[in-house]
Amino acid sequence: MSLVEHREGIEAGRLDMFVDGAFAFTLTLLVIGRDSIPASAAELLHMLGGIPAFAASFSMIAFFWHGHVRWRQHCLRADGRGLFLSLLLVFFALIFVYPLHMMFAGLFNAFSMGALPSEFVLDTSAKMRVLYVCYGLVFTCMAGTLALLFRHAARCERREGLSPLVAQREQLTWMVPTVLGLLSALLALALPLTVPSLWWSLPGWLYVLMFLIGPLTRRFQRKHGMS
Repeated sequence: MSLVEHREGIEAGRLDMFVDGAFAFTLTLLVIGRDSIPASAAELLHMLGGIPAFAASFSMIAFFWHGHVRWRQHCLRADGRGLFLSLLLVFFALIFVYPLHMMFAGLFNAFSMGALPSEFVLDTSAKMRVLYVCYGLVFTCMAGTLALLFRHAARCERREGLSPLVAQREQLTWMVPTVLGLLSALLALALPLTVPSLWWSLPGWLYVLMFLIGPLTRRFQRKHGMS
């Protein structure tokens, strides 16, 4: 290994540690107890009511973090584009954490008919529009950044004489949430505030189409003869 490759490996490791630390920090912003300790059984039960929203938010943060972990497997060296896109992902993650928590806390509060606590109650069309638009746009930005990272990885592998197919498959995988987040935000903007409240579930139901990741990746693999 040359001195340059050794230095690039160290720089890549430092970047990954920074990204890991940033994602870990976003999880501390989701902790159900925050900076307060319950002083009574009622307060404890109220705090524990936030567990479902925390679990859903945790899984979503982990989903994006693991995307960056998989990207590093295809791009072992440090370069300017990878650095920029990784820092951009961190930037969006620190913004994403707030609409993410508000979205799931509000949804669990609504589904439980108020039994599960939420500081943000989805009781008006205007609130739902703002939340769906903010969540959808940041969701799109994070997924789109990962799609660009895998596009960059595919180009790097092609330059090094390696097969870019796996990285291209990952890029396709991240294009699905990129498009869905944007469609959800646009639908929330397009819906009139006067429509019945049931219509406001449509921007959220669009994310169910994430299941398309499986069929699309299998089609890609068949097309390119991947096992």
